[in-house]
Amino acid sequence: MTSAEDRIDVTETCTRMLWHVDLRQWEALPALLAEKVTLDYTSLFGGQPVVSTRDRVIADWRAGLGHLEATQHMIGNQIAEVHGDEAVLTAHFQATHLLPNAHGGPTWTLGGRYRFDLTRSGSGWRITGLVMTAAWADGNQQIMTPPDSQ
Repeated sequence: MTSAEDRIDVTETCTRMLWHVDLRQWEALPALLAEKVTLDYTSLFGGQPVVSTRDRVIADWRAGLGHLEATQHMIGNQIAEVHGDEAVLTAHFQATHLLPNAHGGPTWTLGGRYRFDLTRSGSGWRITGLVMTAAWADGNQQIMTPPDSQ
């Protein structure tokens, strides 16, 4: 039987990851991610899931979100399933991105589902995979393009 403590730890690991991203606390993320992480944003961008190193994932998030004035990733309806040293957390999410600009609205909000895959390590749970399934969006998606890549 899965302990309540394991489910709480899994949920907190995923929540902390989003918290640190929103606060731009990039240095806190290595403690939450496995050495290799599979990211699947195909519902939004197409293509294939990507396996990256932890450092590459953090660098990519920093580059993709760091130019924004703020982000807020909210998750709810979380269900943690733990089977030994492996776990899956599924949750609904809403992510709001803010960048006041002269060419459209200042926000882009995305909603959908996350699936986090985790493995227990000697120092706690580590995220090994993230699948983001977009269900809806509203606002100005153009704010997501960093100024130097336009």
